[in-house]
Amino acid sequence: MSRGVLVLAPGVRLELSGVRYTVEELEPHLGRVVLADAGGERSRRSLRWLANHPGIRALAAPGRLAPAGGDRRGVVLSDLTPDQVRRARIRAEHVLETQSGFRAGRPERALPGEPRPGFDPVTTTLGERRRAKAAELRAMPAVEAEALGLRFMSERTLKRLASSEGEDLVLACADGRWLRAGGGRPSITPEIREGIYAVREESLRRSRMTMAARHRLLHQYVREVFPDFPAEDVPCCKTLAAVWREWFGPDGSRQRYVRTAEVAQAGRRVVVHRPGQVVALDSTPLPVKVREQVFGEPVSAVMSLALDLYTHSIVAFRLTLVSDTSVDIAMLLRDVVMPLPMREGWGEDMEWPYPGAPATLVAQFAGHRVAALPFFAPETVTTDHGGPYKSHQIVAAERALGCTILPARTLRAHDKFAVERAFSSIKTLLLEHLLGFTGTDVADRGADPEADAVLTLAQVEHAVATWVVKVWQNRELGEYAPAWAPDGPHSPNSLFAASTRQGGLDLEIPGPELYYKLLRPHHVKIHAGRGVKILGLFYYADVLDEDRFHGPSSRGGRHKGKWVIRSDRRDRRTVFFQDPDDPERWHVLRWTGLPPEGEVPAFSDINVHALLGEVRRAGLKPRSDEELLPVLLDILGSAIPVSQWPSQMGKREKTARSRRAADAAQAAADQPSTSEGPAAEVVAWPVEAAGIAKAVDAERRRLREVSSVRRPVPPPRLGDSLRRRNLFLIPPDDAPAPLEDHA
Repeated sequence: MSRGVLVLAPGVRLELSGVRYTVEELEPHLGRVVLADAGGERSRRSLRWLANHPGIRALAAPGRLAPAGGDRRGVVLSDLTPDQVRRARIRAEHVLETQSGFRAGRPERALPGEPRPGFDPVTTTLGERRRAKAAELRAMPAVEAEALGLRFMSERTLKRLASSEGEDLVLACADGRWLRAGGGRPSITPEIREGIYAVREESLRRSRMTMAARHRLLHQYVREVFPDFPAEDVPCCKTLAAVWREWFGPDGSRQRYVRTAEVAQAGRRVVVHRPGQVVALDSTPLPVKVREQVFGEPVSAVMSLALDLYTHSIVAFRLTLVSDTSVDIAMLLRDVVMPLPMREGWGEDMEWPYPGAPATLVAQFAGHRVAALPFFAPETVTTDHGGPYKSHQIVAAERALGCTILPARTLRAHDKFAVERAFSSIKTLLLEHLLGFTGTDVADRGADPEADAVLTLAQVEHAVATWVVKVWQNRELGEYAPAWAPDGPHSPNSLFAASTRQGGLDLEIPGPELYYKLLRPHHVKIHAGRGVKILGLFYYADVLDEDRFHGPSSRGGRHKGKWVIRSDRRDRRTVFFQDPDDPERWHVLRWTGLPPEGEVPAFSDINVHALLGEVRRAGLKPRSDEELLPVLLDILGSAIPVSQWPSQMGKREKTARSRRAADAAQAAADQPSTSEGPAAEVVAWPVEAAGIAKAVDAERRRLREVSSVRRPVPPPRLGDSLRRRNLFLIPPDDAPAPLEDHA
């Protein structure tokens, strides 16, 4: 690219990488130039260094415009309006008739009556045809010649245009005033340009202000930085608004978004061209009040979504009461790579339909009938900066799946535009038709959405799953067509089917052990007879009594000699231990505080912290987890009579209790079936209450039985201790010697 010509002379102003200099002196015999900065400091530079400097820019004298070079790119027909193109083609036809005798330029495309007398190439020469054409154009009516631009087309002009042909001839016949280069804005001098950029930088740091306020800041900057600049030459507010829109775009964004866009470094654009290349994860409050299954109270929920950016398929989703956690997001990633099983009430039209892999083959690999929803191993996962998405467990889960983490820019929702649009589509196409819909915000909310809520969380989840498989995956995409067929109708299912035909399908279905690999690991040692201690609680199983688990582990590295135990924070009653001799076998370790009969309600990390905090406040130091059971039952509300539980608990306590039950149910559903059976069974509140009462009764009965085995010892007589310790008391004859008594 040409950099233009720079004329050096004393007094010429230059800008080198944002720093302004003035040429003080030229030393052509030495090939040097003397430059002075704004502070008057002088420096000598070689002419070669100056000519090859990448950031050099010439500045004009104060108050005058710098000479701007025109746009050297060639013009094309698209630069003309349709009316201008028609007028230029009429002129070109006159030139072609002069050259060949035909308006189209070729005898085989002759119009009726061509060639006309006086333009026949057989009987006339080129010079005669040019003179005849010039005379014909001069004889045209002035209005018609002016409208077509033929008024000044003389014999000399026809001779000049004869060197062009084709589209170049049409462009040559266009009026030069139509394609005149823009002169820019004469009022935007270098001083004003510098002031506008300074005001722009300052306005980014302040709160949102009007264009009139920015115009006053521009006046202030020019007055203080350039005292000799005439104040009347500062452009008006309307000109500043037009320039601001041209340089920085429309001024409708929020201040924090504009600041983030300025700071964020936009990397290389990601072009998605296959399924699973980029999967976007995000969560949003569910705009529907649902009934929790414990107390039947209306509560809020959160929807977590995983969307494939190529096919726009909703490959996985989860509904969580109150808020989502890192375990929920890890299980959401697990759902992306696992095929969705057919549910009760789903017909054959919702079964696996994609070509390349028959439904029977996929069902054989998965172990069950598979629904019509894509599944694959994601290559790149895009998330926001929410707490559950930044946790170490999610990072470890993404690495276990072999994903590349691509976090979105802070406060830039455009980086996940597809999943944000999917949330809006789900709301308008499905959720707003359900009872309990709360609207977009409080102003759009109904009179009493809590009273309208009749659906449970499981019912809403089933409705969303049915809608995703049957409606969303078959719905035509309006604006997300692929590059190889931008005009045809497409749906998420058709795009996935086309991609499977092109690149095939990888039927790599992970095993049940993936659930355990995505849980939080703990590196601990096994205490003989007590088990393992995980976050303050001891867990035990009979398998830990085997000789192979006595002593340290054979693991090396950072956690040398430790055993790896994994826990699900949604249900802290059990942890999981992988058998070192059989990696496909996992052992369930129960909390030692669980009674042998009955079950206690599921509790999470929050309950454990409250439990241990209550123990610390009470000053207790229990030697076993059995002493923690009464405290836990008290925290869970089991000390209150069953008939008084719903009336004594507040809404917040009921919601928390319902969330623990839902988390326990979801954790039990996520756990693969093993030979040892499920870790814990989640029961309804009345049954659970009866189970708690039985557990408390069994614990009390055990304590009574232990106390009944011991023989009661009668209390000592009054004065026995004084008699034993009285030094003046004469000992009996059969008393032992003092030395033996002392020993």
